Amino acid sequence: MTNLASAIVTGASSGFGSAIVHRLVKSGRPVVALARRTDRLLELADALGHDMVLPRTVDVRDHEAVTRALSELPEPFASVGLLVNNAGLSKGFGPIQDADLQHWREMIETNVMGLLHCVRATLPTMITAGRGHVVNIGSIAAVYPYVGGNVYGGTKAFVHQLSQNLRTDLEGSGIRVSCIAPGMARTEFALTRFDGDQDRADALYDGVEPLTPEDIAEAVDWCISQPARVNVSFIELMPTNQPFGLGFRKPSERNER
Repeated sequence: MTNLASAIVTGASSGFGSAIVHRLVKSGRPVVALARRTDRLLELADALGHDMVLPRTVDVRDHEAVTRALSELPEPFASVGLLVNNAGLSKGFGPIQDADLQHWREMIETNVMGLLHCVRATLPTMITAGRGHVVNIGSIAAVYPYVGGNVYGGTKAFVHQLSQNLRTDLEGSGIRVSCIAPGMARTEFALTRFDGDQDRADALYDGVEPLTPEDIAEAVDWCISQPARVNVSFIELMPTNQPFGLGFRKPSERNER
């Protein structure tokens, strides 16, 4: 039986979320895995063991569903000490004047309200225990603008600012708060952004070696593994060939101007 407090990981069915679940379980930490795709969650639990992964099919946009999923958790999942807010998406990739209003709504409801729903459902347990860690997955889009990043970047700027304000609100509680901001990474993220257009998603990575989900999972693990006196407030990770935002040039283009 593990001595580590359990973790809640949102968006756990693929990409960063799945890699984070794998890394936490490898460290001996039980994980409540939240996502919308039941089949993916069951595959994750089958692979890592149902004694270590508790799948919960949840859309984080639904506050009541989040509350139900995280209430009355069985052992060893009940003593929650870590929340990784990973669930998020980007829809569309054009200038704001051509954007689809529904895309804005999906991003704001998932990236902003979904994160808040999970924080609201989890913090009381941590506060009562006098310890815990909230890790929010942000993005370099919160800092470096690029064409088409408009509302998505705004939602991630919210994540970064909320992380800082959580630290202020939780002063003296024993709870740590961290924000991890990845750059370009190869996951299903681009496929979602382009509504399933695989060729368009693949073209985004042409000529660049992007980050991997495992890179982000290792950053999360390092962050939470520091002594209790250490709060890692912010980590930014980018591919070597991506200095800022999406404004990189392919290696073959570097000497063309």
